[in-house]
Amino acid sequence: MNGDLSQLLPLLGYMAFMIGVSIFIRYQQQHSGLMNNFVRTYFIGNRDLGGFVLAMTTVATYSSVSSFVGGPGVAWNIGFGWVYMAVVQVTAVFLVLGIFGKRVALLARKFDAVTVIDIIRRRYNSDLLAELSAYIIVLFFCATMVAQFVGGAKLFEAVTGYSYVMGLVLFGLMVVVYTTIGGFRAVAVTDTCCALMMMFGIVLLFYYVLQFGGGYDTIIADIEARHPEMLEPLSGGKMPYGLYLTQWILVGICTIALPQSVVRGLAFKDNRSLVRAMLIGTFVVGFMNIGINLSGILGQGVLTGTLNDYGGADNIIPRIVVTAMPNTLAGIAIIGPLAASISTISSLLLVGSSAIIKDVYLHRQEKKNRRPSDRKLRFLSMMATAVLGAVVFVIALTPPSLIWLINMFAFGGLETAFFWTLLLGLYWRKANKTGAMLSMGGGTLIYCVAQGMGFKIMGLHQITIGITVSLILFLLGTHLGKPEKQEVLADFFPEE
Repeated sequence: MNGDLSQLLPLLGYMAFMIGVSIFIRYQQQHSGLMNNFVRTYFIGNRDLGGFVLAMTTVATYSSVSSFVGGPGVAWNIGFGWVYMAVVQVTAVFLVLGIFGKRVALLARKFDAVTVIDIIRRRYNSDLLAELSAYIIVLFFCATMVAQFVGGAKLFEAVTGYSYVMGLVLFGLMVVVYTTIGGFRAVAVTDTCCALMMMFGIVLLFYYVLQFGGGYDTIIADIEARHPEMLEPLSGGKMPYGLYLTQWILVGICTIALPQSVVRGLAFKDNRSLVRAMLIGTFVVGFMNIGINLSGILGQGVLTGTLNDYGGADNIIPRIVVTAMPNTLAGIAIIGPLAASISTISSLLLVGSSAIIKDVYLHRQEKKNRRPSDRKLRFLSMMATAVLGAVVFVIALTPPSLIWLINMFAFGGLETAFFWTLLLGLYWRKANKTGAMLSMGGGTLIYCVAQGMGFKIMGLHQITIGITVSLILFLLGTHLGKPEKQEVLADFFPEE
């Protein structure tokens, strides 16, 4: 397939801009002396994010390519039931920052914690639990990043006409480079740019979908004539109550414990910034979530065939972009969903590399009374980020299908592992190491086995199995295990 250069140039310009921002931020950090504390600066940006940037980086991390490609493609096929289900995501930023934001920020400053795992290690006084947390993060982050790489490259191929591999090389190389160079601060700033591009892309897509289909009323009347079930909450049986329940758990309530979101709570500047971020983030997530899924439904006025005609849900949005939008604007429109992919990958790369270097390697060295130089830590951290990105890139060369299912699998694994460990650990005095270890290890294992076997209870997603088993194991372990030391509890619950 011959590519369209007019659609490629906007994307290349955006990529060059992102790398330029990262280089500038790295230069600024070096000349302001911030890099003197490399670990804290590289992994959490020296704890000085303002409200707007905190909101945007949390939104951009939470929003992935499946939010802009796979999900709206399913909405095109199912109808308004998918929007009613997906709208629960509007609460995600408000909940994660509201429940964990201030709590982890205070603890992080108290213990000089740089990662979520630092807090888990301190709360449960367990190196084994901390390392298990690190390995689980890297495992499920890799699955999520593969989905982002694949979704971004497929979108690039469909819209620009250039090959899948070329798209993978271009934006994969770009995101690894700017994350490796700039660290957390660069990721936060570029995430903000990505979130703005996502919103702009949604507005463009929505406008041209309406224009192509003859306006909102015309498209809805056409849907009512051809697929009246798409206007119903249950979508003619395609959206059963069980799906609503499990998706509300999977992409709503339990997302508060995703490590890539919780770590944002370690980085904000002050309480005012936190409150602003909660309000701005909630509005932006609502705008993007409802806007892109509604665009998917209204895409029925652009593509009138069946799902099989277009090769599956993942191909719907790319086909709508190509069909409804002028060539000169299609290249700009795809920056939005590609930005969702890029922002998610960069955040996961950084948290993944911090788990390897800060939470495993550096801690082991410090236990041996060795303190690697900042120069060595800088080299190892950047290498870990680059190598992790390269591994995911190689896996993505042979693309799996159904991006949103891969993403949901990874979401479920991370939520099973961290939901009760963080929630009960930070708010329940009796939580102990035995309960956390059984919950994280046993719950995650059961979840993965259920996923691998396709086992479900009453047709519900396996997250219900994982989250229930992990709670039972946590309570059992807390009952059987020893209470935590009083000095540890005094640090976390000083008022009691």
